[in-house]
Amino acid sequence: MTTYPAFRIHQDAQGHHAGVEQLPRPTPTLGEVLVRVGWSGVNYKDALAGTGRGKILRRFPLVGGADGAGVVEESAHPNYRPGEAVIATGWGLTHDHDGGFASYLCCPGEWLVHMPAGLDPRTAMILGTAGFTAALAVHRMLVNGQDPAMGPILVTGASGGVGAMAVALFARLGFDVTALSGKPELADWLRHLGATEIVARDALAAATRPLEKARWGGAVDNVGGEVLAQITRTIAPHGNIAAIGLAAGTDLNTTVMPFILRGASLLGCNSVDVPYPARRALWEHLANDWQPADLESLVAETVGLDALPEVFERMLAGRTHGRTLVKL
Repeated sequence: MTTYPAFRIHQDAQGHHAGVEQLPRPTPTLGEVLVRVGWSGVNYKDALAGTGRGKILRRFPLVGGADGAGVVEESAHPNYRPGEAVIATGWGLTHDHDGGFASYLCCPGEWLVHMPAGLDPRTAMILGTAGFTAALAVHRMLVNGQDPAMGPILVTGASGGVGAMAVALFARLGFDVTALSGKPELADWLRHLGATEIVARDALAAATRPLEKARWGGAVDNVGGEVLAQITRTIAPHGNIAAIGLAAGTDLNTTVMPFILRGASLLGCNSVDVPYPARRALWEHLANDWQPADLESLVAETVGLDALPEVFERMLAGRTHGRTLVKL
């Protein structure tokens, strides 16, 4: 194959435009690996990048897709050989480097992880950046002393990719999980993933004082803005809040009181540039003891490259749930 299909994003004299194009197959230079991509997945960040509604890309044109999994086709890196299955998430993908919405991905070998036993390219992309980010939140909270005895874990934006993964991961680890979601029609699905309680999007609206009654042993927040502020007011003593998303805004209006009177911790989770040893360890957990009990139930749909613009619009409008896979 001398050319291959890729979903490429442009910003030029014609404005923002994106679609499937045929590109020449790259040849890896020293330190790089050429991966024949089998599967990718759609993240909220991909929708922002693909529609131009978020300042995600640092240069144009670029192939979209923060995730990709497949088999090494050619390697100029000593740690990878043709035929090995690998995972690529984060780093410069769809920031300043071509991403995984393509039949081929050529990138530095340091950005890859060997496929752990227990996963294949498809199941790895069911997890994808969403699962990896949720696993990073779990890791940071456990290291900081989170324990089921402290109370339930609140997961906001629970029907999204990261939120659904966080519900499933914490349930797998024996925590009670409360899912905050604005989609009551998905309540049974969230319970199937492991949520023990479902609460509406405005469940914390009355939490306006600097400290309110402690309700949550910990939290994974995909929303930001006022919801994150409300969580800080209702977190239990020594509870951890993993901040992951900003769907509701970037501002955080709170006080120091939850942190100095209850010993709460606010833990930022950036999954883009996690160093290799930690990245490898988290993928091993996801392949084994942290893997959601019913991984397939997290898949909402499988699409091809041509369907991406329509998926992006639905995702940004809040009309998707779980994981959307892309088959290359």
